[in-house]
Amino acid sequence: MPMWMRSKRKILAPVLLALLAPPSLSATTLVRLSLDQLAAGADGVARVRCLSAESRWENGSIWTVTTAEVIDSMKGKLPSVIAIRLPGGRAGHFTATVDGTPKFHPGDEAILFLESSRAGGYTVAGWVEGTFRIARDVRTGSETVTQDSSAFAVFDTAARVFRREGIRGMAIAEFRARVAAAIARAEAGPRGEERTQ
Repeated sequence: MPMWMRSKRKILAPVLLALLAPPSLSATTLVRLSLDQLAAGADGVARVRCLSAESRWENGSIWTVTTAEVIDSMKGKLPSVIAIRLPGGRAGHFTATVDGTPKFHPGDEAILFLESSRAGGYTVAGWVEGTFRIARDVRTGSETVTQDSSAFAVFDTAARVFRREGIRGMAIAEFRARVAAAIARAEAGPRGEERTQ
């Protein structure tokens, strides 16, 4: 057999194996969390403005660290600038996508339910569940919040089905009042726990 045919076979065999091998499938399933559950589990709740986001390799995985300015802290003693760590991102020519993780860009404003991260800084409680984007009407200046999970299928444990629901376009004053009430119930203990959002 000529040398060039042996070289082609050496290249072709791994390519065929890669194409014929079953793909590795993974999925993210998020369970619907109420404001009470988010408030009870969060170490901090704050309105933040994203300053920067940087992805990097850490222990064989890609992580994105977002630096954010704390504009207003509603729960917890947070520093004026925090680091938010979330799995996934783009490092060099590699991209790791983790469904259900919020992504932030410089200038983005959101109200986040934050948990302390074992690696330092914070992570977002419930990922898209604990992320509430702030939108400002350019004409009136009024602000509304929309939960990232409102566009994401989340598992409803009571009905045992996936649903796209969540807070959409709520006036920020109403949202802040609901969050304050949820934090008060969480601090009061289990007797004051609300079951619905």
